[in-house]
Amino acid sequence: MSASVSEFEFIRSEPARGTIYLPDAVVGAQRRLARAWLWLGLFALIGSGLFAILLVISRTPGVQNLFPVADFFRLALVVHVDLSVLVWFVAMAGLLWSLQVRAVAMPLAKAALAACAAGTAGMLVAPFAGGGEALMANYIPVLDGRVFLAALVVFGIGATLLVLHALLAAPRPGQSPAAVGALQFGSNASAVAMAVALLAFAWSWWVMPASLDGKAYYEVLFWGGGHALQFTWTILMLLSWLWLAGACGARVALSPRIVALMFLLALVSVFVTPLAYLAYDIASVEHRNLHTWAMRVGGGLAIAPVMLAVILSMLSKLELSAAQRPLRAALWSSMAVFALGGVIGVVIAGNNVRIPAHYHGSIVGVTLALMGVVYFLLPRLGYAAPVSRLARVQPVFYAVGQALHILGLVWSGGYGVQRKVAGAEQVLRSTSEIAGMGVMGLGGLIAIIGGLLFVVVVIRAMRAPPNAERAA
Repeated sequence: MSASVSEFEFIRSEPARGTIYLPDAVVGAQRRLARAWLWLGLFALIGSGLFAILLVISRTPGVQNLFPVADFFRLALVVHVDLSVLVWFVAMAGLLWSLQVRAVAMPLAKAALAACAAGTAGMLVAPFAGGGEALMANYIPVLDGRVFLAALVVFGIGATLLVLHALLAAPRPGQSPAAVGALQFGSNASAVAMAVALLAFAWSWWVMPASLDGKAYYEVLFWGGGHALQFTWTILMLLSWLWLAGACGARVALSPRIVALMFLLALVSVFVTPLAYLAYDIASVEHRNLHTWAMRVGGGLAIAPVMLAVILSMLSKLELSAAQRPLRAALWSSMAVFALGGVIGVVIAGNNVRIPAHYHGSIVGVTLALMGVVYFLLPRLGYAAPVSRLARVQPVFYAVGQALHILGLVWSGGYGVQRKVAGAEQVLRSTSEIAGMGVMGLGGLIAIIGGLLFVVVVIRAMRAPPNAERAA
């Protein structure tokens, strides 16, 4: 049976219980749109990787004093974070949502893409155009200058148009088979979560106390919406895990109804966001704590059951085709790093580098899942399938580097090394502190290479003939 999504077909045979429907081919306007979002994501990763190289150098003992890092570290960190988390994730959301919607309102979709691309270009240019002071606000750090802030507003407009298109063009309930409908529900849930996040950003701006400025202003501005965005990325990760397991031929022991329920559990806590705005002043401790509580308690409700089901389904998948092996590597790597970040979150105490260790694990878990989905979608978008050894090794290489980076931060955090500082400001006093940050630097370098290898694999697949078996 065929799904109602225009020019987007799913495997036609009715699957056994636990089998996930998978996309077969994407053509026409949807293919062009999906390809464009993929390219935007790749450009974001390339730019993020280049700034990450300078970022790691600025914190690595032995080489940190070669540059005026105190200021440059913050500038590089702002651009790196916004490209690797905000732009890359929004671009991947655009890619996945473009596959799940009906072919309507394409002018709206194109406007969303154009605005996001223009905003990304502005962020890259801003540091070289009198970027302004780097303000290390949580979730969306900024350069407090006209060029960067204008670029961020344009990108936000693009994200808003993207969410509107995803919700307006979503297939109507009941028009797809149950297994397809469960995944479409997850896709729609992620769009709803982003819509709530955008509403929170606008709400914070509207009721912002006039007394706040500088870092305090942006911290309050992005706190509520930033927490809501984490639900979007979590749902996209769960969707990716199920998709990758199905692509490997695994039969996940979850019925479509249970899958839909897991997505609902992942979504429901996002609606604490408007309650926090109604109940407390946005600058109050209670407002901040309610957002944090909702993310800690509600954000993980669906993760453990889905992860366990996927792990059990994958244990029997020992023999895979060349095209499936990179997907398996990305899936296992994603779950491992995400779990590592979750464990570290339990031991966080104080304002030290254990905090970025925790969120690096969570963010990298999402990134690896999305990288695997990109590998899976490449042949569906008319490119070659990545089947080389490099494609199989890349997710593991990236995950190992990030794990070392994270563990180095945890090690140093145990000695009180502070976050968001570099160079002499780190005040590394003992051999253990220096060793911990050295491990962090080594892991960061390996992770940067792993991220750039992903770009290499994807671009090689794009340049090879569509049916080439050695394209990547």
